[in-house]
Amino acid sequence: MAGNLLARSAHDLGAAAWFGGTLMGAVGLNGATAKAKDPKERTRLSALGWAKWTPVQIAAFAAHGIGGLGLIGANKGRVKGQDSVGSNTGWKTVVTLVGMALSLYSGILGKKVGELAEQGGQGATEPRPGANDELAKAQKQLKVTQWLLPVFSGTVIVMGAKQGEMQRPENIVKGLLKK
Repeated sequence: MAGNLLARSAHDLGAAAWFGGTLMGAVGLNGATAKAKDPKERTRLSALGWAKWTPVQIAAFAAHGIGGLGLIGANKGRVKGQDSVGSNTGWKTVVTLVGMALSLYSGILGKKVGELAEQGGQGATEPRPGANDELAKAQKQLKVTQWLLPVFSGTVIVMGAKQGEMQRPENIVKGLLKK
C-alpha cells in the first residue's frame, strides 16, 4: 500500500504542478509582464520567468512519469483485464507524451523570444507593430502553445481521475465481467 500511495502521490502531484505552473505562467506571468512600461522588459521578463519554471516542470514530468510507471506496475492485472483500463492508460500516455513534446517546443520558442527580447513586444506573446517576422512568428506560436499546455495537462488529470473511478470495487467487477 505504501508503494502504491507513493506512486499515486508522485503521479498526481507531478500532473498538478504541470497544470498549475503552465496556467499560472500563461495567465499570471504573461499578464503581469504585459504591464511593464518598457516593451523590451515585457518579453525579457516573461522569458526569464518561464526559464525559471523549466527545472520545476522537468521535475514535475519526472515525478508524474515515475509515479505513472509505478501505478501501471502495481495495477498491471487491472490494466490488462479490466474493460477500458488499458485503453484509458494508453490514451493518457499519448496525451502526456504529446503534452511533454509541446512543453519542449514551447521552451524552444520562449528561448527564441528571450534572445530577441531587445525588440520588445505588446506583451510576452503579442508582437508589437513593426516587429520582425522571426519574433512575431515565435510570439504567435508561443501564445498558442502556452495555452495548449494547461489543456493537455488538465486532460491528463481528468483521465487520471477516470482511472481512480475505475478502481472503485463496483467498477472493477463490472469491468471484469465485460471482458
